[in-house]
Amino acid sequence: MRFGLFGKDPAGKAVASEAATRIKAETRDLLGLPERAAIAVNEILCADPACPGTETVILVMNPGEKTRAYKAQMPMAELTREALIVTLELVADR
Repeated sequence: MRFGLFGKDPAGKAVASEAATRIKAETRDLLGLPERAAIAVNEILCADPACPGTETVILVMNPGEKTRAYKAQMPMAELTREALIVTLELVADR
């Protein structure tokens, strides 16, 4: 397993950074999180054939609460708001 930003060219890193910023903002909005809550978004590449390949992992760290982890089985750039809603378990997966 390795994090997706390593080994990317500068343009790829910029796209990933923009996607992470968008996902953080949408996560904060969808979950109604306060500004003091920390949100981490990372892309993870898994070389194990049993893994889905590239995953987006979202960690929500709200003071006084247990850290919540969410995984989307797609790269950050492909994670739409609709897919994020499903990932955050705000609606049932169809």
